[in-house]
Amino acid sequence: MNHRTSNRYPLRGILPILLLTAIPVLSGCGGTGTTAGTWQPLFNGTDLTGWTVKCKPSDRDMEFWKVDGDTILADSIDHEGHDYVWLVTDREYADFALRLRFQAYRDSPGNSGVQIRSRYDDEAGWLDGPQIDIHPPGPWRTGMIWDETRGVGRWLYPNRPQGQWVNPTMANPDLVLYYADQGPGWNTLEIQAVGPRIVALLNGVIVTDYDGSGVLDDSVHQRHDVGLKGHIALQIHKADRLRIRFKDIVIRELAAP
Repeated sequence: MNHRTSNRYPLRGILPILLLTAIPVLSGCGGTGTTAGTWQPLFNGTDLTGWTVKCKPSDRDMEFWKVDGDTILADSIDHEGHDYVWLVTDREYADFALRLRFQAYRDSPGNSGVQIRSRYDDEAGWLDGPQIDIHPPGPWRTGMIWDETRGVGRWLYPNRPQGQWVNPTMANPDLVLYYADQGPGWNTLEIQAVGPRIVALLNGVIVTDYDGSGVLDDSVHQRHDVGLKGHIALQIHKADRLRIRFKDIVIRELAAP
């Protein structure tokens, strides 16, 4: 199947995620657990309850993740020698709709992303699973899917073999990413994962509609227990100087068809 993106995105089956834009963002205090069918905050706006920083021992004393105001701030802008540093939910999720807002900065050259259905191996210092990319230096890439799973390490959407990269011609030309000093200053990222299918929208524009049958459920992903169930995580990419903010992170668990 050719997963190259275009401006002609299939709408069949996308209605549930499009309806996310009509649902108010939850805020304020609250637990991090979810009840099936209800929207719940993953970030309480006050502290990192429900989240754990995962990284290699050499980075554990670095305060790369913190709460700043009512946002989660990832800041490695003055550090280049770090490895991957993740902020990982304590809970696991299988089928869900996720919505969050992020703020990107023009002077931040680093890469981030939202890992889903993933799992951190403390011994290896690695997080396996698929990631929805956030790439402010090249906004066209935001919303595409990279697979961090060991043994895979490639773009799933657009579908590229190991060692081959994506390029702007594969992006949706309608995609818009706002920097902090531009327009509303914030971007809305919506992700729906049901079974092997993952759909992602950036500011209401469909970027990814991926059927991962035969990939997310294959023996490699099963071996690492990722792809169809796992944790959600926010990324600071290895060795990158990054500044990015997240807020209004809400989730609704869904039942697979």
